[in-house]
Amino acid sequence: MTLSGKAGLAVIDVQEDFCEPNGSLAVKGGRELAEVWNDLLSLPFAVKLATRDYHPQDHISFASQHSGKQPFADTLMVKNPENESDDPFTVTLWPDHCVQGTKGCEIIPELDQSKLTQVIRKGWDKRVEAFSAFGPAYRNPRVGMSGLGDSLREAGITDLFVVGLAYDYCVKHTAIDAVEHGFKTYVIEDATAAIDKSDEGLAKLRKELQDKGVTIIDLNSKELDAVRKA
Repeated sequence: MTLSGKAGLAVIDVQEDFCEPNGSLAVKGGRELAEVWNDLLSLPFAVKLATRDYHPQDHISFASQHSGKQPFADTLMVKNPENESDDPFTVTLWPDHCVQGTKGCEIIPELDQSKLTQVIRKGWDKRVEAFSAFGPAYRNPRVGMSGLGDSLREAGITDLFVVGLAYDYCVKHTAIDAVEHGFKTYVIEDATAAIDKSDEGLAKLRKELQDKGVTIIDLNSKELDAVRKA
């Protein structure tokens, strides 16, 4: 198999707050994947990027910003701050995490950042939730965008491989958005860790991704072999 053009790798949110033992939103088994991510970063991808949740202290998704609300237990209807009729959606309220300037916001030291070509900050707009590395889900107009789509196109990327944390949140939304932005998109499943690791949850996740045009592969796939041979 040969790729359609240039391939990029996106390592999503491998930050202290998303990793055990001390992360406020730790994904079980996340830190243990660092060697896998470093091996992928050694492959000849044209772009090798990492993303960081980069929240202000008063981010709308934090339960601490809403009187009487509890993390995980409560939700909030979030509207497009520039167009309230633009498909408002309900988000879970989280504990404070990945706050700018804190240890929890830092990329884990196990990841070899010397191999990265860029780091994308997301979730920096306090008014909106942004699971995807491309930016929030709003479309009319787009707000709080990261600029990732333009950056990848300028680099000539046609195929994007997505790994990292968490599979069922930021990896999923990044992959779905990558398809929307016109990239042939792959999730390397054994280079991700999910919050919901149940068979039912993973089956539902895979179907959602495949229905949106994302290809799910593993570390031994022919698609990665094509990158190795590039």
